[in-house]
Amino acid sequence: MPPLRPLHITCLASQSLQNSTRRLGPIYLHQQQRTHASTHPPDVSEHPSPDTASHDSHFDPPSGWLFGVPPGEKYKEEGWEKTWVYGFWGSILFGVVAYAYKPDTSIQTWALEEARRRLEAEGILPDPDDEAKK
Repeated sequence: MPPLRPLHITCLASQSLQNSTRRLGPIYLHQQQRTHASTHPPDVSEHPSPDTASHDSHFDPPSGWLFGVPPGEKYKEEGWEKTWVYGFWGSILFGVVAYAYKPDTSIQTWALEEARRRLEAEGILPDPDDEAKK
């Protein structure tokens, strides 16, 4: 078992380690804590930027009406809405039809057909094609 080091040497060693870390990596020890943008919005007067100085707010204040349309007024559709609706429901319809007509690839179906074929080959089951010919 190695001998124990005296406590004062351990403290000095940890202090010298801290000092060497400060010399080697000042970026990590002295870097300021950054806050999230949502917690502290930047002050425009302190940090002017082209984004905040030249654009209006993108926030639409609430009007109190459902979808912003007062009662009695007709909703004005945008150009992309019909394309989206027909594309969405058309793809759903295509998927349902494709699912309905997809081939049956289950192992149970294959095993049933294989068993029937083998039993017909052995003569245990009659061949359904022979009965259709009669």
